[in-house]
Amino acid sequence: MSVALGLPASMVLARPLFDADIAIAGADPTCVHNAALAAEVASLPRATAERQREFTAGRAAIHDAMRQLGLTPQPVLHGRDRAPVWPDGLTGSLSHCNTACVAAVGHRQRVRALGIDVEEDTPLEADLFDTVCTDSERAYLGGLHPQDRGRVAKLIFSAKECAYKAQYAVNRTLFDFQTLSVTFRRETRQFTARFVHDVPKFRKGTELSGRYAVGQGLIVTAVTLRS
Repeated sequence: MSVALGLPASMVLARPLFDADIAIAGADPTCVHNAALAAEVASLPRATAERQREFTAGRAAIHDAMRQLGLTPQPVLHGRDRAPVWPDGLTGSLSHCNTACVAAVGHRQRVRALGIDVEEDTPLEADLFDTVCTDSERAYLGGLHPQDRGRVAKLIFSAKECAYKAQYAVNRTLFDFQTLSVTFRRETRQFTARFVHDVPKFRKGTELSGRYAVGQGLIVTAVTLRS
């Protein structure tokens, strides 16, 4: 994975997407890290080697982010839905892809919820367009050069994943990709994810504002919901 200033590429891309009071950290998911705490290791019995690498990289990133906030690392277990269970007073988000892992952590008194997503900057498979994209998004893709459609569709996918994580931290509600419609402001590297219909605590038409970065073979998207 490419690095800048000795930092993981995912962290380099993610840092400008969040305000300074939110800690960002990255780790390499292709190797096992020794940073996981005993309670965290115990919560992941009989995991495959791939899952162990993913899990320990995630915990290494989370613990690094906690240190940036001036905190001693605390265990972050996972619930039945596999989402991280954040310690009292903290909220955060974690994302992995094959080559990168990145975590965002903030104080709950300032931050209601966070969403972060990292993906390889490769085209989304064409047979997933209908699943991921709304009619308006597919119309937008249709106006692009054919060589660009798959990569922009992957950006849409990532923005929806990121926005979904932020809302899930608030209401623990599952929904499909058609629940959100995404538009981009490419000149400012921002996006808006709009709810197409009501979900708990988010009415139809509610918009979540996000930011994105593309580079070094990765896409990173970010959403912050303030308290």
